[in-house]
Amino acid sequence: MALALRCLRPLPSLLRRASCAGARALPQAPRGCPAPLPEGCSRGVQHLLLSRQLATKKAKGKGQSQAKVNISAALVEDIINLEETSEDMQAVIEALKEDFNRNLNVRTSPGALDHITVVTKDGKFPLNQLGQISQKSPQLMIVSMTNFPESTAAAAKAIRESGMNLNPEVDGTVIRVPVPKVTREHRESLAKLAKQSTNKSKEALRKVRSKSITQVKKSKNKVSEDTIWLLEKQIQQMADEAATEMDKLLAAKTKELLG
Repeated sequence: MALALRCLRPLPSLLRRASCAGARALPQAPRGCPAPLPEGCSRGVQHLLLSRQLATKKAKGKGQSQAKVNISAALVEDIINLEETSEDMQAVIEALKEDFNRNLNVRTSPGALDHITVVTKDGKFPLNQLGQISQKSPQLMIVSMTNFPESTAAAAKAIRESGMNLNPEVDGTVIRVPVPKVTREHRESLAKLAKQSTNKSKEALRKVRSKSITQVKKSKNKVSEDTIWLLEKQIQQMADEAATEMDKLLAAKTKELLG
């Protein structure tokens, strides 16, 4: 009997250990939410994940100049649509690319005149909707304003002020546009225009960034300050990356123009 009692004595401690191990193996619901997790707690979990992510970023960022942020758009869709912000920024970049390809070329072609905006008493129109554009020779382009003769002067003004270093000559309803010689001065002029276009695009980019940050701040009463800070940092990071891409486009275009 004494031997049996000695064998049974360790059983309570073994049972306690097994119970603790089983408890640790079970998934734990977030504090304040029973298991399984109700739908009403999902937002709390999202902000908990954001807070943990923020803490991680801050910890990793100590002693570093920049800590890159990468928030899942799904976690903050009730605050801001980050995918839409990214698309808006990309649209600004694409517009700059189109401007470079259409208007800033060493050799001026009739296609470069197509989308010059002409201001008339009836509104604004692309030049190719008002006149027929053709190239008479490598050194001369012709714009026939026969269909809209009353807009001839406005069209000539638009061509002159297009920033393409063109000096149109009006002859009745015909606008003659001499093609500039490819001189060093002309190349440098185009490079300056490329810089100006890039600056305008960066201004448009800043407007997208400001609009997005303003939208985030509207939720300051619903989410933590840390979440607002993290979102603002991500939006600024997106804008910086877009601006860097614009700088690369400008560098490539400048190299192409200057030869």
